[in-house]
Amino acid sequence: MIPLTDLQPNRYTSFPIMTLTLIVVNMLALVVQFLLLEFNLDGYIELIYLFGSVPTFVINQQAAGALATVTSTFLHGGMLHLASNMLALWAFAQRIEDACGPWRFLAFYLFCGVVADIISTMSRSTEAIPGIGASGAVYGIMAAYLILYPRGRIKMLIFYGFGFWRVPFRAYWVILFFFLAEIPNALDVLLIDDVESSVAHWAHLGGFFAGTLIFLFLRPDAFHRFRNELPI
Repeated sequence: MIPLTDLQPNRYTSFPIMTLTLIVVNMLALVVQFLLLEFNLDGYIELIYLFGSVPTFVINQQAAGALATVTSTFLHGGMLHLASNMLALWAFAQRIEDACGPWRFLAFYLFCGVVADIISTMSRSTEAIPGIGASGAVYGIMAAYLILYPRGRIKMLIFYGFGFWRVPFRAYWVILFFFLAEIPNALDVLLIDDVESSVAHWAHLGGFFAGTLIFLFLRPDAFHRFRNELPI
């Protein structure tokens, strides 16, 4: 089940410039990763360990240190990893950017990514494995969407056999499904020794909880409407 797009119009602007900018920057970062992987494997590994979020490096202020909590959100493990994050970003971020304005939205996106990485780093503080990906920030965007537009409609791509459906769902069903699916896996990371996972479940939950602070980043008019329980 893959989110494709939001089906409601924006209130303030029609062109999500910052959302598109983030998607392009993430795509360009993956192109650089592919070029290094093809022509300079040592350089690729160095890039991932320098700008990915390695818990022991962050805690000990090595490599990029705390800066890696930001740079790691622009690195991905491949096309599928990038595509899943960018499709979800496109689906949920357009109306959030509309409610915030482009620069407040950028600050909110980075805030969610940083909080997500801090929570993930705390959950695996003894590991020396790089954490990369925008999914923590994307989960923050999803939480903001749930708060501001719970009854919004999201078009989903659902696969069955060799075919697929494109079906609209209420936002709260989609977002709660993704959120609740993370909880058992995140608990396994804490409660089961030596559990192995290539997914940073605590980054997802950390980003989601950071996203509940969306009201701090809204446009003044959008905040007024939110505070007075008016449609945003």
